[in-house]
Amino acid sequence: MDIKFDEKGLVPAIVQDVQSKEVLMMAYMNEESLQKTLETKETWFFSRSRNELWNKGATSGNTQKVVDVLYDCDSDTLLVKVIPAGPACHRNTYTCFTDTLLGDETTVGSKDRFAIINELERVIAQREAEMPEGAYTTYLFEKGIDKILKKVGEEAGEVIIAAKNRDPEELKWEVADLMYHLLVALREQKLPLDEVLKVLEERHK
Repeated sequence: MDIKFDEKGLVPAIVQDVQSKEVLMMAYMNEESLQKTLETKETWFFSRSRNELWNKGATSGNTQKVVDVLYDCDSDTLLVKVIPAGPACHRNTYTCFTDTLLGDETTVGSKDRFAIINELERVIAQREAEMPEGAYTTYLFEKGIDKILKKVGEEAGEVIIAAKNRDPEELKWEVADLMYHLLVALREQKLPLDEVLKVLEERHK
């Protein structure tokens, strides 16, 4: 490994949720914090303002379990893939990147027929991190895996009934409910949807 640290001995580290692919934050690492990150499998950074190392979540509990650390073609930027436990931002939001320079323009590409799946996966991850009061997804995470799986079973049964009744209008709603609850179950199990897609690809081959 030949990481190129800048003149201050630092390298920018972009932190990404390995499941939702959402960029959570950007901070700096020096050689020591990078080494501690690799050894402990938790994110460690270097605070330029305090001039010291800091372990993400050491005081807040919002830790980040490191799954992989990649570096770019110039070896001067890191991409840290993590499983987050809670919000990444000090403002108690899932990601630090919540403001846009493009106003109200949507980030979901209209030409991508599966864009809503990516957006839904992101929102579910955000709900798990922030646990906003009154949100149905928050309720599911609070109740735990038994409740989530009960809903998966119920929605699967309703899909069967709608299909058996040859009711396409009802079927599309029930399939949508089932897909949502399956995504919640995957998030609770810390299993990226990408792993499921890989299985489909392997079977197709």
